[in-house]
Amino acid sequence: MRSFIRLPGAATVRCGSHSVSLNSTPGTRRGSTSRSEEEEAPGTGDKVMARIRTQEAPGGCGCRTISGKRVMENGKMSRWKQSVRRRVAVTAGMFLLAGGLLAGCSGGISTQKTEKGYRAVKDADFQSAQQDFETAVTEGEDAVQAYRGLGIALMGQAKYKDAVDAFNKALAATDEKMPDTVKDLLLYRESAEYRGADYAAVIKTAESLIGMDEKMKEPYFYRGAAYLYQGEQDKAKTNFDYAVSLDPSNYSLYLNIYRVYNDNHLSAVGDEYLQTALGTEPSDAEGYYQVGQIYYYLEQYDEAAKALAEPIKEKNVPAMSLMGQIYLARKDYDNAKAIYTQVQSIDPSSTDSYNGLALCALAQDDVQTALQYIAQGLALPGNEGKQDLYFNEVVAYEKSLDFLTAKDKCQKYVELYPTDEKGQRELTFLNSRN
Repeated sequence: MRSFIRLPGAATVRCGSHSVSLNSTPGTRRGSTSRSEEEEAPGTGDKVMARIRTQEAPGGCGCRTISGKRVMENGKMSRWKQSVRRRVAVTAGMFLLAGGLLAGCSGGISTQKTEKGYRAVKDADFQSAQQDFETAVTEGEDAVQAYRGLGIALMGQAKYKDAVDAFNKALAATDEKMPDTVKDLLLYRESAEYRGADYAAVIKTAESLIGMDEKMKEPYFYRGAAYLYQGEQDKAKTNFDYAVSLDPSNYSLYLNIYRVYNDNHLSAVGDEYLQTALGTEPSDAEGYYQVGQIYYYLEQYDEAAKALAEPIKEKNVPAMSLMGQIYLARKDYDNAKAIYTQVQSIDPSSTDSYNGLALCALAQDDVQTALQYIAQGLALPGNEGKQDLYFNEVVAYEKSLDFLTAKDKCQKYVELYPTDEKGQRELTFLNSRN
């Protein structure tokens, strides 16, 4: 049986003030979830509602996926995408999506349309957000706020070049009294350049950021990743090493560096960073969760389970969801179902739990029950965290040999997530069956 199955969420990790989801390669970014709904906007220190739902190669703002495993199913190879998305509150996050205004920017000017646009961004309704921000610009609302939001909305639609243009217009509206805002905008622009695979621009923007604050780890990470995609391994390693030296206990940073090496078929080099990270003793439940992610990434499930024991005791929902994926990897479907059910009792809005339960049903060939769980998850308010559910809905119909419905669902999926290469390939496969 040929199918790609998405496990609950993408592995979202943190790199400084950016949330990063692990998956895909530059030029094919999507989004993911932040550690909590209230995060700091990149480089600003201002608390805003940060949403990320991207599949961007790790960088400070977005990449997403743990690894693809191949398993035998009905005598054929089937690729199960092992991805873990942290959800203590944001993927679909397509990137670093801030759901609030930058503090102190409006200066008394009306921000009605701009605020409406950010609310739409928070709900992952990027087309509506784009319209609101364009109206805000036309009606003379604060240009920095409006163009910043427009750039974010365009990123949400994978229009990276247009997003860069919007961020440049926002930058043009700043002045020398707004250094934090300039950093924020440059970090967003760098993310858009990175997702658009414009590595020369990424390096240039990183150098501008370093010139403003040489102790920011994000631009060193981005510059290192850009160099690696350009084939300059020595320069990449120099930048990665310096980024790590600025925050040696940041597990997310190590994970992101590994992911970039893995995307470039240099996982052995990236593995060195993971091993270094594992040499740092966690100091709290969050640290143990991060260690659990690393072991999961390395497919050392027993060690991952040990690391997750502490955060699970504290009813940490992301840790519990990750444990569910470990059970799935072990084909222990009863325990996987039990822990996802427990997640639902703690967080009834957890799309990950519905996706996990659907995967348990699919693994046991109970397609109808899987579709019921998927329908329940998709019926939850908002659009956040539903990408995996939409994709696995396609898989479920494929598994039931209802290829016509699967094709229809896949076409809608590709419209919602146009940069997801897996979705594009699935649609190509389904079209070939006609």
